[in-house]
Amino acid sequence: MADSTPIASPAGHPVYIVGGGPGGLSVAYALRARGIRAVVLEKSDRIGASWRRHYDRLHLHTTRRLSALPGLPMPRRFGRWVSRDDVVRYLEKYAEHHELEIVTGVEVSRIERTPDGARWLLHATGGRQLTGTAVVVATGFNHTPRIPDWPGRDTYGGELLHASRYRNAEPYAGRDVLVVGSGNTGAEIAVDLVEGGASRVRLSVRTAPHIVRRSTAGWPAQYTSVLVRRLPTGLVDRLARPVAKLSVPDLTAHGLPRPDTGLYSRVKQGAIPVLDVGLVNAVRKGRIEVVAAVDSFERDEVVLADGSRVSPDAVIAATGYVRALEGIVGHLGVLDARGRPVTHGGRCPETAPGLYFTGFTNPISGMFREMALDAVKIAKAVAEDTARRPSRLPV
Repeated sequence: MADSTPIASPAGHPVYIVGGGPGGLSVAYALRARGIRAVVLEKSDRIGASWRRHYDRLHLHTTRRLSALPGLPMPRRFGRWVSRDDVVRYLEKYAEHHELEIVTGVEVSRIERTPDGARWLLHATGGRQLTGTAVVVATGFNHTPRIPDWPGRDTYGGELLHASRYRNAEPYAGRDVLVVGSGNTGAEIAVDLVEGGASRVRLSVRTAPHIVRRSTAGWPAQYTSVLVRRLPTGLVDRLARPVAKLSVPDLTAHGLPRPDTGLYSRVKQGAIPVLDVGLVNAVRKGRIEVVAAVDSFERDEVVLADGSRVSPDAVIAATGYVRALEGIVGHLGVLDARGRPVTHGGRCPETAPGLYFTGFTNPISGMFREMALDAVKIAKAVAEDTARRPSRLPV
C-alpha cells in the first residue's frame, strides 16, 4: 500500500477511485484485472475506515459466501455471519493479495472536467490536482452521521450521541438509555445494551419496521432476497405477508404493530427490513420498551410524539447518515433531490460520461454482493470506453 505522497502517473492518466472501502477496492481489482491502472484515494490513514468505526458486535447480515468481493473468497473460518473485525481483516488482505495501488491521507474535495473536457480533474488535499481518464466515487453509503434538528437539541442537558460513536454497552451498564431509530443499527444497539447490563432500554420508533428472521431453518433471508428482488413489487409484498405472520410474532401489544405497507414497497423507498438478532425476544420479554418517536428536547427531558416525557441517562441516535456528495459532485447535476447519485454501477449520468458511482444503494440482496457486481460492470464499461477512444483514455 502506498503512502500519501507519490501520485505521479508517468505512464498515463489512471482511473481514480475515491474511497478505500469495499466498493472502491473491488472496482480497483476489477479494473486491474482488465489491465487498466486504477489508483484508490482514501482520506483516512487506512482502508476500510468506516468499518473500523462500527460498533463491536456488528456482523454482516449477509452470508460469507455472498459477501466476498471479486477475486478473493472470504475464509471459511470467518463463519457464516462475518464479524466487523473479520471484514476489516478481509479488506486488508484483499488490497494486499491483489497488490492494489492505494494512496492514503488524501481527501478529494471536488471533481470536475478538465478544461478541454477530455478527462477528469480531482482537487485534493495539499493542493493536489489529479487528472484521471475516469473517476469512480465510492465514498460510502454511511458517510456523514445525521442527527435530526430536533427542537431543543442544542440545549439538551443530557448525553446525546450518534450511533456512529457507540462501540459497546460497557459505558452504559446500570444506566437508562433511549435508542432513537428502529433500523438495523438501532435494533442491534438496543439488544447490545440489554445484554450488556443497561438498567433500562427504550427504543423510540417513528414507523414500525418490517422484521425478518436473519435465517429460518438454515435458509438465510438473503437467499430469498436475491431470488425476489427482480419480481414485481406488489407480488413480493403479497408473498411476504404470510411469511411474516408465520415467522415473526405479532408485537402490537408491545408497541410494534405489523407495518401497514408492504415489505418490498418499503424497500423501494429505502427502508431495509430489520434482520432479527434478538430484538423480537427482547421486546416480548419487556427488556426493550418501545416508545413513540422523539418530538423535541426540553432541558433534561425528551418529549415524545405522544406527549409523554422521559429522562434517560443517555440518548443514542441511530438516525442514519447522509451521502454528503453535494460538495464533491453536486455542481455536475448528477444527484437527485435527496442527494443520491442518479446512476450507479456501469452506467454514467448523461451529463457526466466517465463518472461512476458504487455503494450508494442499500439493496435487499446485500450491499457487498451488489458492490461486487457493480465493480465488474464498471470495469467493463471503462474498458469499452477505452477501446472506443484510446487517445482520450490512456492506461
